[in-house]
Amino acid sequence: MMKPGMILFLYSILFFSCSEKTEKTKPVTEDITETVYASASVKAKDQYEVFATVNGIISKIFVTENDLVKTGTPLMQVIDKSTSINAENAGLAADYSDINANKEKLTNAKNSISLAHSKLSNDSLLFTRQQNLWAEGIGSKVDLEQKELVYKNSKTALETAKGNYTDLLKQLEFNARQAKNNLAISKYKESDFTIKSEINGKVYSITKKTGEMVNPQTSLGIIGNATNFILELQIDEYDIAKIKPGQTVLITMDSYKGDVFEARISKIYPLMNERSKSFTAEAEFVKMPPVLYPFLTAEANIIIREKKNVLTIPRSYLIDDSLVMIEKGKMKKVVTGLKDYQKVEIIKGITSNDIIYKPQ
Repeated sequence: MMKPGMILFLYSILFFSCSEKTEKTKPVTEDITETVYASASVKAKDQYEVFATVNGIISKIFVTENDLVKTGTPLMQVIDKSTSINAENAGLAADYSDINANKEKLTNAKNSISLAHSKLSNDSLLFTRQQNLWAEGIGSKVDLEQKELVYKNSKTALETAKGNYTDLLKQLEFNARQAKNNLAISKYKESDFTIKSEINGKVYSITKKTGEMVNPQTSLGIIGNATNFILELQIDEYDIAKIKPGQTVLITMDSYKGDVFEARISKIYPLMNERSKSFTAEAEFVKMPPVLYPFLTAEANIIIREKKNVLTIPRSYLIDDSLVMIEKGKMKKVVTGLKDYQKVEIIKGITSNDIIYKPQ
């Protein structure tokens, strides 16, 4: 590091040797703004990449670039034989398990209840008769016990038949519901094979062709708003703390050379990109250019602070951020304020009457 005295000495020698060629100026009173630079690109509002949710082969493409679509508009059809077969099997299982298809089983179970009920009535009558005979001293106790046993067995058989019917009905209802659910799942999976638009917008690109294989990691195209565009800014981590929603952004684009467009910061994403050491922010145009396309490049200057009617000098005249060269090669210390890419505010040290010289 050079000492201040050495710097002054060198600039003095340089000034006297080149005094006739040295550029000079006076401080001027004007407005100044402090800005942060960011690279930018244009995006359609709500722009997103289209992906399939399943593996398969593209069988149909229903749209082309520049087509306008609505939410739910089919974009592509993907086929997968195994899924179609599974859906067909689920349909067959649902038909087989339907309650109406199993009426015969229920009828047989009801008939078993009816027969068991008839047998119980008959055996109850025989048991009652045998009890009456036994009360009159007719018949043996063994006959009475046998009739009682048959009656009890018939009673148990009726309860069993009723239980079997209830269990059968529950099982059939469960099978029917399960089969219908499996069918619904299969149909839902089949619907995944029709890729639909998520928004009302415009098709900006289709990246695949009929017959190509796709999977959930394959980008199939880009869709976004047809008329509304935003700016995506990449802001260095050293500057992000200065950025706030609502700040004015001045935009220049190669597509509109010589024009400056105004935008406003609308959103700041809080997660830093570790690879680029930058943050992403979005800005909305105050007045959009006549024609825009996704991924047009732009340069953005975000206005951090502004001052009106302040004393400024060109930045090229400032030496070591705190010195200017005055007449006879002398250095003078100044206090600076806001800076932009071309000029710097002078708070203290010189006036608008002072002549300063550009260092060589």
